[in-house]
Formats: sequence, C-alpha cells, structure tokens
Amino acid sequence: MEIGSGLLGLLLLIAVVYAIVKILGSGASTGAKLLWVLIILVVPVIGFILWLLERIERQLNH
Repeated sequence: MEIGSGLLGLLLLIAVVYAIVKILGSGASTGAKLLWVLIILVVPVIGFILWLLERIERQLNH
C-alpha cells in the first residue's frame, strides 16, 4: 500500500507543478492566474481537475 500511495502522491505533485507552470505561462490576467494557482494549492486534486476541464473546454470553443 505504501508504494501505491507514494506513486499517487508523486503523480499528483507532477500534475500540480505542470498545471501551475502552464497557468503562469498563459495569457490570462494576473488575477485569474493567482486564483487558479490558489485553488490548485488549496485543493490539489479538485483544483487540477477543474483547471483541466476548463482548459479542455476553452480549447474546444477556440
């Protein structure tokens, strides 16, 4: 069990870092960037999923 949970934690860390790098490099306003980063840091799993869904929706509508 410890190996599985450690691997999930590592994958979550990678996902969170990826999202934050993409957010900071985006053309969004500073306020939007700050809000997304805070959401992802406070609730990483839910925040990452919400960010990912928003990004997919934005790409589909673009």
